[in-house]
Amino acid sequence: MLKEGQTRIPSGCAISGIFSKDGKKINGESIIRSIATMHDRSNGLGGGFAGYGIYPQYKDLYAFHIFYESNAAREECERFLDRHFDVINLSKIPVKKTPKITDEPLIWRYFVTPLPTKLADSQLDEKEFTVKSVIKINTVIEGAYVFSCGKNMGVFKAVGFPEDVGEFYRLDEYEGYCWTAHGRYPTNTPGWWGGAHPFAMLDYSIVHNGEISSYDANRRYIEMFGYKCTLLTDTEVITYMIDYLVRKKELSLEEMASVIAAPFWSTIEQKPKEERERLTYLRNAFASLLITGPFSILLGFDGGIMALNDRLKLRSMVIGEKEDMVYIASEECAIRVVEPNLEKLWSPKGGEAAIFRLSERGAAKCL
Repeated sequence: MLKEGQTRIPSGCAISGIFSKDGKKINGESIIRSIATMHDRSNGLGGGFAGYGIYPQYKDLYAFHIFYESNAAREECERFLDRHFDVINLSKIPVKKTPKITDEPLIWRYFVTPLPTKLADSQLDEKEFTVKSVIKINTVIEGAYVFSCGKNMGVFKAVGFPEDVGEFYRLDEYEGYCWTAHGRYPTNTPGWWGGAHPFAMLDYSIVHNGEISSYDANRRYIEMFGYKCTLLTDTEVITYMIDYLVRKKELSLEEMASVIAAPFWSTIEQKPKEERERLTYLRNAFASLLITGPFSILLGFDGGIMALNDRLKLRSMVIGEKEDMVYIASEECAIRVVEPNLEKLWSPKGGEAAIFRLSERGAAKCL
């Protein structure tokens, strides 16, 4: 296996996403094939997937995916969960042992809902209660790390090439209306299970290709609002920024994109008056949440997917469409291997948010 620093791929990681606007069930094998095509953009130090609509039988419960370093950590975490949540179901996450994925931690899954008495005492809404509980587990309970906590969705990640990670987690046994994937070429942090992509908070998940130079400024700002960036990686802070802007500040996805990939002032000045005033407000109000440096990200969320490049489009990203299906990837080959006969193929402009949501029929089926 390549060690960090032995080689460097300037174009960085691989990202891929598949989404059905009509809520069709997509087998996890499809996203594995897509990301595997970009094998050479990875180096085996991290790979992962996020699937939406994969837990329909528990769709109203939070699905906690947790890494444990020891049984003692698991027991302590489960005591915490029992005090704060009604645990409806718990089990090890099924995996397929493979020589290509080694040194795995204990990997458990819990379907939970906040205890009414604890929720009432906290004076928080359900989502904020869950977020604070997850942050507490990740910062206080040594050897426990909640890496996924949304409803009807789940993150699966590990140290390894993404196609091997997908096989390890038996993703061909899952079906969902949306999948994202990541093959990691790390720049500043060592490969470890928790540091692989996607990063998630509630139903938001991020896969990211790039390296943001604004990490310290972004981190210092977001930690003022209760988030704890413990993993020293830029993708973690991007995930918390999106949760803060969309869930807490109630910005639309388009407005959020205009904060983290804000138009240049020269571009804003050319906009019509109402739009110019709105963009000016967003840039001034959330100046510390502007992301600088090259990036392309895929945001998965409850009912949709969003693709976004940095303002200068320094990382590649292409989008393909056919009927109700949307395919997004770092390279066209990762789309063609899944759907060779596209109706439309295009690349979003720098800073342009490409957002796709479930249709009315899809929403009725999946949400």
